[in-house]
Parts: sequence; C-alpha cells; structure tokens
Amino acid sequence: MDTRRLTLLGRLAVVACVPYLTLKLLWVLGFDIGVVDTHRMGRAAWVTANAVTFLMDAIAAVVAHTLTRPAGRRTPAWLLAFPLWMASGLLIPLMTGLAGGSVTALVTGARTPLSAGDFLAPWVFGVVYGGFAVEAVTLLGAFALYAHQRWGGLLRRPLHALPDTGTRAMQRIFLLPAAVLLAVLGTVRILWGAGSTLGVAAADVAARTVISSASDWAAGLLSLAGAAGLLLLVLPGLLPRLRVRTPLALAWSGSAAAFACGGCLWLGQAVADGLSPGASAVPEGLPGLVGALELCAGLAVLCAGAFALCELTAATRSTPAAAGGHPAPPTARTPGRSARPASRPAARECATAGDR
Repeated sequence: MDTRRLTLLGRLAVVACVPYLTLKLLWVLGFDIGVVDTHRMGRAAWVTANAVTFLMDAIAAVVAHTLTRPAGRRTPAWLLAFPLWMASGLLIPLMTGLAGGSVTALVTGARTPLSAGDFLAPWVFGVVYGGFAVEAVTLLGAFALYAHQRWGGLLRRPLHALPDTGTRAMQRIFLLPAAVLLAVLGTVRILWGAGSTLGVAAADVAARTVISSASDWAAGLLSLAGAAGLLLLVLPGLLPRLRVRTPLALAWSGSAAAFACGGCLWLGQAVADGLSPGASAVPEGLPGLVGALELCAGLAVLCAGAFALCELTAATRSTPAAAGGHPAPPTARTPGRSARPASRPAARECATAGDR
C-alpha cells in the first residue's frame, strides 16, 4: 500500500511541475506570456532568474520521479536528501505564508499583490502557486513515505535509543549555537510579522503587504520549530521517549526554511550587488544581518546533520541482529573452502556508501 501511494504521489508531483516549467521555458525563449510590465527587469536579469528557477523545478521533478523507481532505494541518499531539504525550505514557508496572507486578506479586505496585475497577470499567480501547492503536498508526502521505507527503523526509535556516535560531542558544539540562533532569528521574524519596524528601513515598511507579513510569521514559527527540534536531537534526555521522526521533522523543516528562503535569498542579493556595483539589492540594517545569519545557521545544520545521519544509518545497518534480539545463524561451510566467503554476509550487513 505504501509503495502504491509513493508511486502515485511521485507521479502527481512530476505532473504538478509541468505548468511552471512550461511557463518558465516560454519566458526564457522570449515569449512574455502573462507579463504585463516587460520593462520592470532588465532582459539579462529576467532570463537568468527564469533559467535558474526552471532548473530548480526541473531537479524537483527528477527527484520526484526517482522516488517512484525501484532504483530509488539504491540511490545515494545525499543525491535525494539535499534537493528535498531545499524543496522543503522553499515550499513549506511559501505555501504557509501564502495561505495565511490570503486568509487575512479575505477577512480584512486588504489588497494583495497577487491580484494587482501591475507586473504579472493574475492568472499567472494561479498557475504558479496552484502548481506549488500540489507539488508541496505530493513531493513532500512522497519523500515522507520513502524515508519510512528506507530508514524507518531509525525514525521510529525513541530518542533515548539513539546510538552514541563518535561525533555526538562535536555535533553539540555546532548545533546548540545554531538552535539558539534560529530561535533568536525566528523571534525577530515574528515581531516583523506582527507589525514591528525593528531595524527595518522606512521604504521597506511602506512596501509591506499581508502576504509579506504572513511570510514573516511563517518563517519565524518554522525557525522556532527548527530550534526546538535541534535541541531535542542533541539533548535526547529532555524527552527520551519521543520518536526520532518528530524532532527530526521539526529540525529539517525549520533549518531548511531559514537556509532556503532566508539565507539563499540574501546570498543571491549579495551576488547581484557584486555583479552590479550600482545596485542595492541587499537589505540594509537588521534585515540584511538576519539573512546572513540564517545562511550561517542553515550551513551549520546541513553539515552537522549530514555527519549525524551518516553515522546513525551506519550504526543501524551494522547491527541488524541486535535490533531483532536474535543473532544470525552461523553460515555453513563446506570442507576445503577458505574462510573468506563466509565473511561476505557480515560485510553486506554494514552500511553501504549509498545509504549514507
């Protein structure tokens, strides 16, 4: 049943990517369908931005297809985990912020930039964000099923049963400051979403909308959730009976949102400033500092989390007999054969490079 659901969700995710990819490809080729103001951006910047976003969504479609294939279970984990981590960081805050802003606009009657029609036609937002909504549910749902099929034994363990890996102390050195930093940055984002002008330029305050305020709320709550998940993972004694999958999901979503929607956006703005000396894309003051710190926090979680999951997977795969409570029966050997073939089953029980 889970395999059929995984296949269905993965295929739906691929289909959900098609409208966005088609629209982006047309814009790159010069067909400005649905573009109202073609002079808002320079042609080179317009083509570059659309080519990059086309590539990102194409990677998401390839990953979704890989999850549905039998060979996907043998694919090196890092080839799937990193793009799916980035996809989580982009899709979750995008959809939660859009949903919160749309509901707020309906209740208060505020005007949203999605219906303004001064840059893109309103139907473009329907196509793009409608596809993103389906993609978020199907792609992340397929990955959740895939993760439980491949690493279910680890995800279902209580926190107190996690093996004491060799780099646990080193992980705490990186992840505890990252958790504190995420908590602070999340608090600042929530204050901005609530209407605070702390460290925000007057021009940015005037440009606020219900969508941007809801996005700050979503980013702040995700950062706080990520901080809580990291603390539970590196200090398992706080809630020893809690399943690993719960704090891991919180840390995954929160750190990914801070890195993708905060840090990478700041990095792209900094690169744009470097390529165009006269431009001022990077926000000044506290917003610029928050973006830089979100990038640092995300990188710390990415590096430490990669080492931690590799070690945990290796420890889980190398002791399958201990998990079942019964040792494996001895392998029968025929006379005259060397002892080397008898050691091969034990070697296969160890974690392979693909599981890392």
